Amino acid sequence: MQTNPSTLAEWLSLLETAHPKAIDMGLERVAQVRAQLGIRFDCPVITVGGTNGKGSTCAMLESILLQAGYRVGLYTSPHLLHFNERARLNGEPVADDALIAAFEAVEAARGTVSLTYFEFTTLAILHLFAAAKLDAVVLEVGLGGRLDAVNVIDADVAIVTSVDIDHTDYLGDTREQIGFEKAGIFRADRAAICGDPVPPKSLVQHAEKIGADLWLLGRDFNYSGDKQQWNYGGRGQRRNALGYPSLRGANQLLNASAALAALEALRTRLPVGAQEVRTGLAMVDLPGRFQVLPGRPVVVLDVAHNPHAAATLAQNLDNMGFHPYTYAVFGAMRDKDIAGVIAHLKGRVDHWCVTDLPLPRAAPAKEIEVMLLQAGIAPRNEPDAPCTIESFDSPAEAYRNARSRAGENDRIVVFGSFLTVAGAMEARKSEFH
Repeated sequence: MQTNPSTLAEWLSLLETAHPKAIDMGLERVAQVRAQLGIRFDCPVITVGGTNGKGSTCAMLESILLQAGYRVGLYTSPHLLHFNERARLNGEPVADDALIAAFEAVEAARGTVSLTYFEFTTLAILHLFAAAKLDAVVLEVGLGGRLDAVNVIDADVAIVTSVDIDHTDYLGDTREQIGFEKAGIFRADRAAICGDPVPPKSLVQHAEKIGADLWLLGRDFNYSGDKQQWNYGGRGQRRNALGYPSLRGANQLLNASAALAALEALRTRLPVGAQEVRTGLAMVDLPGRFQVLPGRPVVVLDVAHNPHAAATLAQNLDNMGFHPYTYAVFGAMRDKDIAGVIAHLKGRVDHWCVTDLPLPRAAPAKEIEVMLLQAGIAPRNEPDAPCTIESFDSPAEAYRNARSRAGENDRIVVFGSFLTVAGAMEARKSEFH
């Protein structure tokens, strides 16, 4: 590179093509540049990995810690609408100029080391956080754990929220193989929290082998509740009469319990009061995770893109009450188990609006259409047909079509890739302007 880009957009487009592979697993290159930058944290760091539930768990931790008055850095990925969503300081996305300065620091430090987009941007955000004098840092793992760029940091507490089949090209195609990869974020003598009710043996064995302090749901921490409130019980701490998290969905108590276990493990360094936990859970906000938008018809946004997440989405839709018709706006990456996702939503969707996505990795809408037919979803494309399948060039077009056909008591479910949800969000914004 001759001269550095001057805008965030220019930096990001440059980084997309700077390394020969989009995903290049391994920590050697990242560790080398991290050492060159001198990135280190004096405050507690919580790393969160898992197949599903990572983003929700990170958002709850951030919200509770902010309520307790701590200065918090939160790193998540991918983003929905703006790259800045990935780096939050004290609840606010980091400004472009601060990100550009961090990118320039990585560029100056990396020398001849080639970094992927994810590695470069992860190092930039870690560098930014390290300089920000924070009380706590929460880091979401991108993919897997053991070889993910985030894992160059030795976390004080590591959480694995759930283990299921996803990213099989990189992580293996069994829960045991994937569990081993996820457990790679655990460290000796430090709290290692697993929120999966049925943890793979490989995860438990790895934690024991390295001497991590393993916390298992049902053994070291648990939750109970009724329709009004719920309780957390840990090794030495109980939190009773908690309100439900503002994030909707049946799986959120699993995520909240893992978050509270992490805070219990850190309670001498980051004490948090009962009211701060209550308010934090009540205030937590995370777009695109079973997000039910106000207005009619009801619109649900959910980045469910693997069978495990689709099963949760299906359960959450079932709990919503009656809607005459459900329209689905769906687009996904080709390397996902699309047939497995469809299997969970089959019978819950009347009209499918499937969409192309603006990435070479994406499955073309016509391919998804074939999978719907193979799943036994037969279109009868008359105007009042009980079931239709249509293909669109973009999520915005698919969303607008669903919107034009849905009655006010119907619902529209936008799900699949982050790009599907982001495209519908953009289209929805233009409705109101």
